Amino acid sequence: MPNGDFLTLSIWPGKKDPSAEVLTIQVRHLEDEEWITMGRLAIYRTPDGGYSQLPDRPPPTKEKETEISSPKEEDLLGDALSD
Repeated sequence: MPNGDFLTLSIWPGKKDPSAEVLTIQVRHLEDEEWITMGRLAIYRTPDGGYSQLPDRPPPTKEKETEISSPKEEDLLGDALSD
């Protein structure tokens, strides 16, 4: 697109009915060295030519880093505290 965004169109076979198709149209924008999905439309095309819009689904998120918590003092000392 003129502003540097990308418009993509993908066509996939249906999961339950491979003769059907799923069309996805997306606009992606480069922000801070990462591509962000600005808009997405998914359409289901039945084998007989009927079309319906699929429900929105949230964009994929980055895998969250696991927080490492510090062990509690009593866990480290164990029975030494009870003496």
